[in-house]
Amino acid sequence: MRLVLLGPPGAGKGPQAGFIRDAYGIPQISTGDMLRAAVKAGTPLGLAAQKVMDAGGLVSDDIIVGLVNDRLREPDCRNGYLFDGFPRTIPQADALRDSGVALDYVLEIDVPDAAIVERMSGRRVHPASGRTYHAKYNPPKVPDRDDATGEPLIQREDDREETVRKRLAVYHEQTEPLIAYYRKWGDTRDPRAPKYRKVDGLGSVDAIRDAVLAALRS
Repeated sequence: MRLVLLGPPGAGKGPQAGFIRDAYGIPQISTGDMLRAAVKAGTPLGLAAQKVMDAGGLVSDDIIVGLVNDRLREPDCRNGYLFDGFPRTIPQADALRDSGVALDYVLEIDVPDAAIVERMSGRRVHPASGRTYHAKYNPPKVPDRDDATGEPLIQREDDREETVRKRLAVYHEQTEPLIAYYRKWGDTRDPRAPKYRKVDGLGSVDAIRDAVLAALRS
C-alpha cells in the first residue's frame, strides 16, 4: 500500500494515518522527520538542506524529493508507505511523479471549513498536564477551568479562529489543487496513476476509520 493522505488542517488525518499504518504495516513518512534525520546523520542531502535552512531559505523540492527517494530505500518501506504532509503543492507533486515514486492511492478526508473552525477554535488546554477539552464536545465541568486542578485553561495560538482560517486559506490555495491534479491524472488512464478516493471526515473516528479502510479496498 503506497498512498498520499490529503485533507485540510484539523480534518483528523493524524488518527486515520495511524489506523492505515497499523492495518498495512507501513511507515508514515513526514518530510519534517526526514529533514531532521538527514541533517542529524550528515548525509549529502542533509548537509545541503542544512545550508539552505541556516541561510533562512526554504528547502527546494529537488532536495525534498531526493530525501523521499533515500527514505523509500529503507527496509521498512518494502510493503509500502504513507506520505504525511507531502506533497503540499503542484510542483512537489510534479517532482514526485517525475522521480518515478509509485503511488497506489490518493485519499482525501473531506471536512467543510465551518466544521474545521468549530473543531479547532473550541479546543482548550490545561498547560501543565496537556489535558484537552472542547467548548462544545467535551466541556470542562466549570467553564475554562481544568477538571482536576481548577486551574485556568488556555486556547493555543494555533487554535484561535483567525489562525485556523489563515491555515485553511493556505491549504485551499496551495494543497487543495492536488485533488484536481490527481483526479485528472487518473482520467488519463496512465497505469502509473494512483486511484483517487474521497471519504467524508464528519462523524466518529471509528466510522471514518471504517470508511477509510473500505476506500482503500475498492
